[in-house]
Amino acid sequence: MTPTKSYAMTATNQALTLDGLETVYDALATAIDQVGADKVQLFLVKLALLNAHALGDAVLVQTQIDVALKDL
Repeated sequence: MTPTKSYAMTATNQALTLDGLETVYDALATAIDQVGADKVQLFLVKLALLNAHALGDAVLVQTQIDVALKDL
């Protein structure tokens, strides 16, 4: 099944506001600092898997992975 919404949409079909994205960014930056450099990769993989499970849509997750890979 191909997602009909953009990659920024959530399982509830509601995109985060700019303020919401800034809140998430701040929480993520704080968590990355908290875990330390030696565990950042493990933390990010764990977070990605938890979010994929919460989304419940493997195609949407793959779409987000593809978008995230662009312009690195």
